[in-house]
Amino acid sequence: MNEQEQAEKIPLSFIALMAVLMSLTAISIDAMLPALGQIGEDLAVQNPNDVQLVISSLFVGLAIGILFFGPFADSFGRKKAIYLGISIFLFGCIASIFSNSFEIMLLGRVLQGFGTASCRIATMCMIRDKFEGNAMARIMSFIMIIFILSPALAPSLGQVILLFAHWRVIFIVMFFIGISSVAWLAIRQEETLKPENRHPFKIRPILHAVHETVNNKISRGYTIASGIIFGAFVGYLNSAQQILQEQYALGGAFAVVFGFLALALGIASFANSRWVYKYGMEKICHTSLLVMVGATTIFLPISLFFNGNPPLILLIIYLLIVFFCCGLLFGNFNTMAIHPLGHIAGAASSVIGCIQTLLSASLGATIGYLYNGTINPLIIGFFILGIWSFLLVSRLGKSQQI
Repeated sequence: MNEQEQAEKIPLSFIALMAVLMSLTAISIDAMLPALGQIGEDLAVQNPNDVQLVISSLFVGLAIGILFFGPFADSFGRKKAIYLGISIFLFGCIASIFSNSFEIMLLGRVLQGFGTASCRIATMCMIRDKFEGNAMARIMSFIMIIFILSPALAPSLGQVILLFAHWRVIFIVMFFIGISSVAWLAIRQEETLKPENRHPFKIRPILHAVHETVNNKISRGYTIASGIIFGAFVGYLNSAQQILQEQYALGGAFAVVFGFLALALGIASFANSRWVYKYGMEKICHTSLLVMVGATTIFLPISLFFNGNPPLILLIIYLLIVFFCCGLLFGNFNTMAIHPLGHIAGAASSVIGCIQTLLSASLGATIGYLYNGTINPLIIGFFILGIWSFLLVSRLGKSQQI
């Protein structure tokens, strides 16, 4: 059976389940965005930019969790990894629900990020257990179509909750989503890692997997490239509420505009599922980065001309172009990074994801913290990081095609 036939035979229920589990991280991030201002006020946050830590702290927990759950999934199975991770996520939700200080809130967010890492890693491993190469890329694109509805709808969910209840109710809703997801997994999905393919949970094999992953030129290159460009996107996530809701005074319409922009990622993922066999992952990534850098090169002078406050319609058009490119990049970058390491998929996914997340979180936090009431730090971030990622991918060369 060839790759395309494999992809066409995959059950829709599997795609939906993987998408829901992967969406838990996005829901944990995006549902909170409309509430950041209220959280800052209720928990007495002095510097308005510090409230961005509600987003950044989740990425810190995510990075640590990714490093742990990859080897765990290789040793004890994909489902057990998710069971443990969701349990930790639920404890994080409880901590945030009852937080009476900003520090407790951030601790809860770290736990949530750590727990959702299991979903990110174990689902990727489940998919890699069944598919590889372009077939895996196509499956990831189908999953991303569903997955992308989370950032499109999650802010609206948070906004609706805020109309009728306290921001803590958002965490209560997250709690029940977590329970529902793990119940669906337990009932509908079999374990994909056979007992004979499991590795002992020991330090030496883990270090060996780290060494092999880091020293593989293809994996290392695409891991760093994806972390760099995702860093610009994280910078947007960190400052989106301040830019759209406060700077552009969108108020409750923030969730609608944010969701509309997120749809560009979903459209790109659908397009990628059609284009990946025709053009190949490397060509798509190279072209996407080129378009992103070109669009930013045009828009940056416009932003500077308007002193970092250009008309909203111009900003939306620019972000739609950039996010469409990002939608083409994310799934393909991850697929190309893990492709040479299928024999240690869990540990490799762990190392790749940890590097990506730490790199993107640090770059994104820097961009977000530089927010000064204008969009200039964000646009400059996309410009610098887009060029950096483009040069890195270009260096890999045509010899690295999959």
